[in-house]
Amino acid sequence: MTRKQKIMIIRLAVSAAILAAVRIIAAAGPAGAGAWFGAGIFTIGGAVFTPAVIADIAAYLTAGYDIIWKAAKNIAHGQVFDENFLMMVASVGAMVMGERLEGCAVMVLYQVGELFQGIAVGKSRRSISDLMDIRPDTANVEVTPGQWDEVDAEDVEPGTVILVRPGERVPIDGIVTEGKSTIDTSALTGESLPREAEPGAKVLSGCLNMAGTLKIETTAAFGESTASKILDLVENAGSRKSESEKFITKFARYYTPAVCAGALVLAVLPPLIRMYGMGLGPMWSDWVFRALTFLVISCPCALVISIPLSFFGGIGGAGRQGILIKGSNFMETLSNVRTVVFDKTGTVTKGNFEVTAIEPAGYMSRDRLLENAAYIESFSSHPISESLRRAYGHDIDQSRVTDTEEIGGHGVVGKVDGTEVAAGNMKLMRKLGIEAVGQDRAGTVVYVAAGGEYAGSILIADELKPNAAEAMRDLTDSGVSRLVMLTGDNRKTAEEIAGEVGINEVRAELLPADKVKNVEELLDEETGKDRLAFVGDGINDAPVLSRADIGIAMGALGSDAAIEAADVVLMDDDPMKISKAIRIARKCLRIVKQNIVFALAVKGICLVLGALGIANMWMAIFADTGVMIIAVINAGRALMVKNI
Repeated sequence: MTRKQKIMIIRLAVSAAILAAVRIIAAAGPAGAGAWFGAGIFTIGGAVFTPAVIADIAAYLTAGYDIIWKAAKNIAHGQVFDENFLMMVASVGAMVMGERLEGCAVMVLYQVGELFQGIAVGKSRRSISDLMDIRPDTANVEVTPGQWDEVDAEDVEPGTVILVRPGERVPIDGIVTEGKSTIDTSALTGESLPREAEPGAKVLSGCLNMAGTLKIETTAAFGESTASKILDLVENAGSRKSESEKFITKFARYYTPAVCAGALVLAVLPPLIRMYGMGLGPMWSDWVFRALTFLVISCPCALVISIPLSFFGGIGGAGRQGILIKGSNFMETLSNVRTVVFDKTGTVTKGNFEVTAIEPAGYMSRDRLLENAAYIESFSSHPISESLRRAYGHDIDQSRVTDTEEIGGHGVVGKVDGTEVAAGNMKLMRKLGIEAVGQDRAGTVVYVAAGGEYAGSILIADELKPNAAEAMRDLTDSGVSRLVMLTGDNRKTAEEIAGEVGINEVRAELLPADKVKNVEELLDEETGKDRLAFVGDGINDAPVLSRADIGIAMGALGSDAAIEAADVVLMDDDPMKISKAIRIARKCLRIVKQNIVFALAVKGICLVLGALGIANMWMAIFADTGVMIIAVINAGRALMVKNI
């Protein structure tokens, strides 16, 4: 609780104590006290000021002087119609009309609601602040051999060796050069399973060093490290407003002046009609009091406060689970997802390609075939290329490779020891006019040609993620009606993988550009509010992530491309987080809709009752402060997403 909130509690306690004391003494105090409290001390403009009146004014000002000051400042700046103005007019009006207890109660209970709101917002902010703690602002840098000094992390250049002791967080992304330890990545991924760190391992800022001392060579500047990027995402999420927030903002802009005009009409028109002989019930004072009650009821703070708070809580809670949602607009879109499209590699499968079979043509040995493939693919960073190099198992002298060219969606061509070599899919063989022996086997087949002749094929298989099938079932249970997989693999491999995990639609043998085209076709098939999400690894899927209604980058720990291109970033490789993100979004939107319907319904009923004179000021206080407190409590549920 902040110092300001503690002071507010004291103010409200003093105000309530004064109000209670005045009424207890006046009603049941010592002999003569009641008469003394009712005796006039002085008058101003015909108004008699008794000790009871003065005490009530003191209680009122103790509780609400800041509201009056804010209202006055806003009026001076031309911003008349807000909740401060409504509260000031309604409470001062009640005091002037002699309903001092009601006037004071309006201000005290309104401030109680504001206090409650502040505590709820503080809780949401602390959730975000906990996330902010993942980034240390200092780093230990070696100034002389064996001597380490603590410096600002912002001043550390890439390539600097830093020391991270047990119990400290890694301040900057880097590679371990010395030491062994286990690191806790839960602050980034939401998962508590520790990972091993040893020389050569990449470690990310925000990870907690749990055991041994590590020396780390930084690979990025402080502001470009993973933790900094995550925090920037979370901090800026509030700037992207949802349609619900935009509606409430626009609604409040017109609603408040409208209810002020309605209250003025209610206070003036019926008494005027009665004066001219038409007869309409009570006289001026009753209608004015109804108008003041109308103003208290109409205050829109329950909506204005609870809607952004719901989104803020949902985004903060998701962030602590390793799910970064870039704004409440994306939260709203995510809640309407009914189609999820997957890029196969890195999302459904691990992306750990391994050579499982080598089928040379008659004139070439297995070792020579693998050597040619590994050399021609040696300049590529594609996972398939890396698997070929791993299977080859020897150092590669890249001076033996010349004139390489990577043909998108086909493969690689070039020269190895001066001989023309090509490695890729069947499309590449057809493009080069080489007749290859097709392989109808589950996996990725790399066809190799040397000297213009077919040399053989290499089968590479990718391993399914262990919980991929469970993730698909969970998505279906969450209300996703269509699961689609896009891949460049042959159809047999693609259909076999889809069947194993439970994906009901496959589009195979696609070039990178075909993925965008297919996603656009699927978008054209959407109806109503249904939305499409594309899930990719974020490294080479940026065009598709941007084109979908909502792009989800999975396993994006340390991937700049993922963080930049996607609307939702899942920091680890767990496909179960996809359905969790959707459920968090839907829970958040349910809370938003509940608050909108509840607040408008209660206020609508009470406004009618207030205009008819049935609702008194106490009911008005409930319609304002009570509704706000209930809405804020409900909004606070958006934070609770751990076991959703």
